[in-house]
Amino acid sequence: MTNLKSRLPLVYLITDRRKLGPTVDELQSRRLIGFLERAIACGVDMVQIREPDLSARDLFLLTRCVVESAATSACNLLVNDRVDIAAVRGTGVHLTTRSMRPAVVRRVFGDELLMGVSTHNVDEVQEAEDAGADFVVFGPVYETGTKKQYGPPVGLGSLTEVCSRFQVPVLALGGINESNFREALSTGAAGIAGISIFTESTDLCGLVQQVKGVRVGDQGRWSVKRDE
Repeated sequence: MTNLKSRLPLVYLITDRRKLGPTVDELQSRRLIGFLERAIACGVDMVQIREPDLSARDLFLLTRCVVESAATSACNLLVNDRVDIAAVRGTGVHLTTRSMRPAVVRRVFGDELLMGVSTHNVDEVQEAEDAGADFVVFGPVYETGTKKQYGPPVGLGSLTEVCSRFQVPVLALGGINESNFREALSTGAAGIAGISIFTESTDLCGLVQQVKGVRVGDQGRWSVKRDE
């Protein structure tokens, strides 16, 4: 199983091909693959293929293309929800609150499957850790239109609580941008996750380097690395 803790802080890119331009679907997919090739070359640690409007067949084909593009990289790929596609393509899986329960996935597919879990409260983090999740994303930390169905932002206080209370790596999600990612990491989060922070960046490699340039301090919190 991938040792994620050796690569902290983690940079987790979640896909949404529709944010790459209002084009026909085939061109959107080609743009997405090209975007992911650049992101992987920039050093993102994980990519979640999250395209819920695609059919199972199209999602399978897209995943195959991304797997082939990332074959020589150290980036971990995960498929949102579809553990069957993840198992066939040899990727990880990212589970949501509507997915098969984490304990069932771990029992059926084994310990070698990289498994991330979306969480929004302490009970969900506890369930994911008990089930052997490799990491969780927790949020939404900040206000964001895409996560309103999950209620108001959990805030930095709740993020700090789960980071200190659990052993499973916790990634901050929801409204994370270039202005606040350091604040999110200062809570003890193991990394950041998002969509727009990456698709809207004018310097993707520079952004990844900035996040990776944050280090853990003596109290288990992250601080900006200073020049020696």
